Amino acid sequence: MKEMLTKIGAESVEELFSDIPEGARLKRPLRIPEGATEYEVRRELGERLAKNKTHPSSLCFLGGGVWPHYIPAAVESVLARQEFYTSYTPYQAEASQGMLQALFEYQSLMCDLLGMAACNSSMYDWASGVAEAVRMAVRVTGRDTVLVAKNAGPERVDVTRTYVEPLGLKVKEFGFDRKTGQADFTGAKELINHDVAAVYFENPNYFGVVEEGADELVKAAHEAGSLAIVGVDPISLSLLREPGGYGADIAVGEGQPLGIPMNYGGPHLGILAVNDLKLARNMPGRLIGQTSTIDDPKQKAFAMVLQAREQHIRRETATSNICTNQALMALAAACYLALLGKTGFRALGESIISRSHYAVKRLSELPGVASPIFGGSYFKEFAVGYSEASAEDVFRRLPDKGILGGYPLTRRFDLGIDAGMYCVTEVHSKDDIERLANTLEALLRG
Repeated sequence: MKEMLTKIGAESVEELFSDIPEGARLKRPLRIPEGATEYEVRRELGERLAKNKTHPSSLCFLGGGVWPHYIPAAVESVLARQEFYTSYTPYQAEASQGMLQALFEYQSLMCDLLGMAACNSSMYDWASGVAEAVRMAVRVTGRDTVLVAKNAGPERVDVTRTYVEPLGLKVKEFGFDRKTGQADFTGAKELINHDVAAVYFENPNYFGVVEEGADELVKAAHEAGSLAIVGVDPISLSLLREPGGYGADIAVGEGQPLGIPMNYGGPHLGILAVNDLKLARNMPGRLIGQTSTIDDPKQKAFAMVLQAREQHIRRETATSNICTNQALMALAAACYLALLGKTGFRALGESIISRSHYAVKRLSELPGVASPIFGGSYFKEFAVGYSEASAEDVFRRLPDKGILGGYPLTRRFDLGIDAGMYCVTEVHSKDDIERLANTLEALLRG
């Protein structure tokens, strides 16, 4: 220890941490137990992990940005191949035509799904995708304000504020209808002026409600010279119109439903795509392009055609400081979409609609329950109101019965009623939904 300190010119370990305030330092040794055998460590860790209540040992009806979906075995098999698994963040992907082609396929599939002209590969998650899209809009328009729907994901809005407010940019919110759950697009149009760089809304929104009238809001944004940014759950596009279909300039979303485990919240996959190649130069991350070899024009070749991040050629003029790229997650999404195909993808959406609507109907039969509380059409997620119970209490007690669900909306929204969010996907059987309904009924009675 002394030799190391002498080498770096420090007199003590405490001197190394002198920039940490005295009051924030630990004044005692770390409580680290004596060494144990590998078996003992594994057993203790197993006992501790067994206390967690997670899917699939507990039925999961939670959503809000991370959802339980089935992952085909073939997806996991492809991801486990060493040539992909060991280069999950390929900084020099030019050395691997395989990874470059995989990312090109991901971009192509996402463009087809979103109705967009170009998709990057890729972002950390939905939240960072929104924040980077907002910064893109500011660079393109030269304006300093963004309008955000109040029924967008709260965490995504928080992350966006963290990204943009230190730059002196303003985030203003527009409301939503308490009856339908849909954004107040009329109110939003009244707020759009020549200071607004972009308008951001989600479709379906955080409550799972499908936004109607998106065309009119996008048109109003364009008339004022603003960009329209739309956030999506990609699975919803199995049945709903794609963002490019109603003129969105930038589409963002969370790729986790496309063959990626919930992973306690990450790593996941942030989607970011644009409908005009003129916007591509301002995209963060990178774009992969297809060309041909010099020797044989018929032989396909792949290369990075745009690398707008600070670790590459642009440095201080980079559009973003995004570092670790979610290339392995993008590969999972590409495999998932390719496996399902157009017909399978639509069948998936129809299954989710059928099961979620059955769950809504079943829960509506329970005394003291309003299911759903919003009148708008919904996909996969829905809000349930309790007239004689606390949403926090229901959310806290359900895990003891082996069920995760009912995230309390009262934590972030003033709805005038105690309400919780539920999510139903293709992994939930009729028996699962019956168990949820019976368990919830027993909790409300007790």
